[in-house]
Amino acid sequence: MHEFISFRGQIISAGEAEVSAVSSACLYGKGIFTTVAVYDTVPFLVNKHWPRLMDDSSKLKINLAEFLDDGVNNELVTLIRLNRVSTGRARITFFDESASQLWPVSSSPKTSMLITTGDFRPVPENFRLTVSPYILNSRSPLTGVKSCSYLDKILTLNEAKSRGFDEAVQLNERGEIASATMANVFWSTGSVLYTPSLKTGCLKGTTREFVLENLECREVEAGIEMLKAADAIFLTSAGIGIVSVNEFDGRTIADEKHPISELIFFARKAGFTD
Repeated sequence: MHEFISFRGQIISAGEAEVSAVSSACLYGKGIFTTVAVYDTVPFLVNKHWPRLMDDSSKLKINLAEFLDDGVNNELVTLIRLNRVSTGRARITFFDESASQLWPVSSSPKTSMLITTGDFRPVPENFRLTVSPYILNSRSPLTGVKSCSYLDKILTLNEAKSRGFDEAVQLNERGEIASATMANVFWSTGSVLYTPSLKTGCLKGTTREFVLENLECREVEAGIEMLKAADAIFLTSAGIGIVSVNEFDGRTIADEKHPISELIFFARKAGFTD
């Protein structure tokens, strides 16, 4: 994380931010966030993030009425300049600082916004992927929501790392490929590109959406055998971009060239930001 953050409309140092310990945000992780890629000092696909934030806020009953997308974008750009971010990522988080019904306390309902910036997540040269023993519940009320309640994802990723892998594919309760712990999954067989459909419980990622808008791709509900037979596997997210997997559960994957690998590069070259 970089030195300065934007919190409640003020630029402060990262160590100064405080959220009420008895708020729903602290007690239950009641909050939503999105991660925005930054290329050449410009937020990438930033306007794709706002509709998802609004959908998530509606599902979790987090009030974003005082926040306008233009105002949030302006604060984001200001912080990017202040932290001198050329290439990296930014996170926009909304905390529900109201009291909970389970542990009520006298307080007025409020939502606070935090914007932070940092470098991209490190991507190893030889990217190793495995299958997680932990399933993704497509029937959870948090399915499709990018919630601050993220410990499940962290523990799933840590389990994969404990076995020497860099990421893990999660299957849902029906045995269908859903997503990686912190990324969407694409794979190609022959000339056909595939990705799990939203019915599997995967997150509607902004990079995923960008790929679907620009390349022919089949959204499917498929078992793990289809991924095991793939010629190439790719992970996508704002935090890592588009990454080619080099090894899947011990199987080396040939470096198959596919347009998805260069999609962000050509979008940037063309000056595309949204």
